[in-house]
Order: sequence, then structure tokens, then C-alpha cells
Amino acid sequence: MNNEDRFSRYSRQIFIEEIGLEGQKKIMKAKVLVIGAGGLGSPVIQYLAAAGTGTLAVADFDKVELHNLNRQVIHTEHSVGMAKVESAGQFVKSLNHQVNFTGHYLKIDDTNAEELISDYDIIVDGSDNFKTRYLINDTCVKLGKPLVYGSILGFSGQVAVLNCQGSRNLRDIFPEPPSDEHIPDCDSLGVLGALPGIVGSMMANLVLEIITDLPVPVNKLTLINTFNWTFQTVGF
Repeated sequence: MNNEDRFSRYSRQIFIEEIGLEGQKKIMKAKVLVIGAGGLGSPVIQYLAAAGTGTLAVADFDKVELHNLNRQVIHTEHSVGMAKVESAGQFVKSLNHQVNFTGHYLKIDDTNAEELISDYDIIVDGSDNFKTRYLINDTCVKLGKPLVYGSILGFSGQVAVLNCQGSRNLRDIFPEPPSDEHIPDCDSLGVLGALPGIVGSMMANLVLEIITDLPVPVNKLTLINTFNWTFQTVGF
């Protein structure tokens, strides 16, 4: 793709005064790691690939199942049984061949978190369990990596930018994860498919704002309730 075609492809974000050509160049040089290619990871991957993110990496150890398809929209019926990172790679390649996609087919844990996260500029937490969330957070704090955090359940979601430009982190909001008996999950309580699209899109937007040095809401947690259609931001 020549420069003229590249400009045409990204022109609608280049035309934004606060982004421009310099901002687009930053996007095309950025290295972003999305942990989880599920409900939240899917829209994040979609929009970061569409924006022309230079290196887009995805870490996931799961395979696509039929019940994923109501919300994990980068996967299709043909993806069922396939590793989610492989399916995500096929999606990114079909949408934007210029994006350098890297798939990490693994479960992030104490043995690999630091090595994995150290290679990227910005980390996106699309995981679905508290143990992984706190591990990602603590590793980002240790390595000084900005982290975009999101979570969903039923009709509700949360979004925050953590550990960015000296800001606070997940443990400043929730010092410890809840005990096992108090942990809700989508498998038992469900999630409306469009909700992760809303929350994940917000996460992708925050990633692009961090990349292009735009102001982002630090030390703030945004609470989304799509049942009553309310959005509330609380400081921490």
C-alpha cells in the first residue's frame, strides 16, 4: 500500500485536528498487547486493527465455542474449535493486512507475565477472572506499562485507565480480589452480547488516545449500566 492509499484509508481519523498525520504515525508505530480474545477483546481488536495499529498482539489460551458467538464478534461459526488467537489473526489479516499481528497461544501466569508484557507499549486487559486481572495489573505496575482495564457482567460494565503517567492502579480501587465464593461470572449469570461491544469500544478508544498523547481520564472508574442506561464516573 502506497502513501496515497494509506492516507485514504486512515483519512477520517487523520482529519481530526487532535490526531492528524503525526498522530496516525504514532498509531502505526505503537505496540499493543490485548490479553483475551473474547467479549471485550473482540471489539478492541477490531478497532485497533481498523485504526492501523502497528503491532497488535493477542494472548489467549482458549478455543472458540458456539456460545461465544453472541458477543465475541471477531469469531464466526467457521472458527468453532479453533484457537481464539488463530481466529483473531485471521480476522486482523482480512481487515487490515498492514497490521503486524502476533498471537500468543498461552495462559498468562507468574512464569510468563513479565516477559510477555515487557515487549509492548500499552496493555489491554480483556481477561475474565480476578487472578489474571491482578497479575496483569501488578506486572504493569512493576514494568511501568499503561493498562486499559475493563470488565462486564449482565448489563453492567467498568472501564479505567490504570498506571498511566504516574496514575493509580487496580489495587488503589480494589486492594484485593474477592474471595472465590463471591466471584460472579458470565458463565453462570450471563451477559447481553452488545454490552462487551460498548465497553470494548470504549477501551479501544482509550488506547488510541493514549497512543496519540490525548488526555485520558486517569484515577477515574467509569461505571456503565445498560439496563437503566446510566454512566457514572467515580474518582479513586
